[in-house]
Amino acid sequence: MAMKIKPAGKIVIIAAVVAAGILGVRWYQNRPKEVNASIEVGKVALPNAPEASLQGNAAVQLPLPGDEQAVNGGTQISWERMAWNSQFSGMYANGGVRTTKGSLFDKAHLDVTYVRQDDCNKQMADLVKFANDYKTNPNTPGVLITFMGDGMPAFMTSLAKELDPLGPEYQPIIIPVTHGKSYGEDQIMGPTSWKQDPHNAVGKCVAGVLRDGDINILLKWAGDNGLKVNPDETTYDGNAINIIAANDFLDAPNKYITGYTEKRKLIVNGKTTGTDTTVSVDAVATWTPGDVNVATKKGGLVSIASTRQYASQMSNQTIVIKKWAYDHRTDIENMIIALAQAGDQVRSFNEAKQFAAEVSAKLYQEQNAAYWLKYFNGVEEKDIQGLKVNLGGSAVFNLNDMANTYGLGDDKVDRYKAVYNTFGNLMVKMYPSIMPSFLPYEKAVDKSFLFSVISNHPELLQGKAIETKYAEQITSEVSSKSYSIEFETGSANIKPGSYRMLDEIFESAVVAEGLKLGVYGHTDNKGSDVVNVPLSQKRAEAVKAYLIKKGLKQDQIEAKGYGAEKPIADNSTEAGRSKNRRVEIVLGE
Repeated sequence: MAMKIKPAGKIVIIAAVVAAGILGVRWYQNRPKEVNASIEVGKVALPNAPEASLQGNAAVQLPLPGDEQAVNGGTQISWERMAWNSQFSGMYANGGVRTTKGSLFDKAHLDVTYVRQDDCNKQMADLVKFANDYKTNPNTPGVLITFMGDGMPAFMTSLAKELDPLGPEYQPIIIPVTHGKSYGEDQIMGPTSWKQDPHNAVGKCVAGVLRDGDINILLKWAGDNGLKVNPDETTYDGNAINIIAANDFLDAPNKYITGYTEKRKLIVNGKTTGTDTTVSVDAVATWTPGDVNVATKKGGLVSIASTRQYASQMSNQTIVIKKWAYDHRTDIENMIIALAQAGDQVRSFNEAKQFAAEVSAKLYQEQNAAYWLKYFNGVEEKDIQGLKVNLGGSAVFNLNDMANTYGLGDDKVDRYKAVYNTFGNLMVKMYPSIMPSFLPYEKAVDKSFLFSVISNHPELLQGKAIETKYAEQITSEVSSKSYSIEFETGSANIKPGSYRMLDEIFESAVVAEGLKLGVYGHTDNKGSDVVNVPLSQKRAEAVKAYLIKKGLKQDQIEAKGYGAEKPIADNSTEAGRSKNRRVEIVLGE
């Protein structure tokens, strides 16, 4: 079932990172020296598989597009996109690789040609060339590229620098033409022991493409569990998770399958020791069909964390040159309208979904429609060792979903801002010499096109948005981390100094919108249960109230107070009691 997708597929490495040559960093041998300390990377999260979005009188199926090329004289656009199932609504809207008669893009007077381009550096180069051409010839056909949302901070930062010489009008912007998101197909696959206790991952090695979206899932999961990650792929830190660099997303699972090993410099307490050690691959960061290869060729790994859980992390986002976008505002707004309608059609009617799969097979020139349809829906299968594994999974958006993505929905929560800033800050933290800063969200994203569509076309909001249904209580933890949130003595009043920490927890829950958030209050053993249990409950409820005020839904959060029932340190010392006075944040299902 392996699919030969180009090696650079869905990589979020930016040109600046590649040019910096992180793979070329080498440490002096046999000489202790300071090295980059393994990093506790922080936190983030996401929604459930969508059901039919059109219901009742609104459930009207549109005629399927034809297969004859539209000759409508419309705005010509070359739209580069990676092989990715979250683009099903785009396949339906265009009717084919090039706009066909009767398609939604045809009706919008657009002439769009899709180009498969898995190489992000080529995408960047093509957009830079277009900007130069457009500046001298305004009749140059437009060029758009679609990319992974969590990779945009790095990509946009590098692209903006490349375009600086052309002036501010020719800077790149992210326009809210988002089709959907990865919903399970990108994942970390590891031993079952990691699900039982994430700390079992400490001292182990994960194969993946450096600074790519799947490694971001690892960093997110590690951060949510308070685990350190070694940012240097040439050394081994037994107190952290280590990354083994893969050439591409298929090489990563292949390293696991073939039993790959390599020598690493051993570091202890942040210094090299002059001693080498041999490491092997314990887990894999990959996406479909890399996950299929693991399951069918070796097995033994299960999904540790994926975009099914971190569901807001990997929306697809579209980049265009600002001057072209402003010159073609009506075209972009019509594009948003068409994609919103296409999202409702694909979500609501199997014929539309099947049609999108057929166009995907034509564009990607891989496998067949049945293959793309299967992994769009996602499946649970048994691997070669008999373990149950989840493979594939994507979702498409309607107008309500687009609004919710950018903070224009009813709850006003800007989900993409949380993702963009979370992973931008994470890259800066992991690789400060390569990426000391990133393009601010407000400069990167222009919501005005979507705001106009929502304001002028309220009838398109009849499609139901993707909605997560949360369990009454968490029964399966994905991550757990303790926070020292400060309260006034003997009170549930949160001190202002802890607001920033609570805001980080809020963003983590937004990125992990598919998971329930547990807020558990704990005290030391000073005082009686009569006092401690109610106090810990009130403090957990205070945190919950803060997060709800920020925009989380009531049913996403459960709050419990345990008093001194669950210590994590020795209550006989002040240091131990200090650790026991905590608020534990759990993400689970």
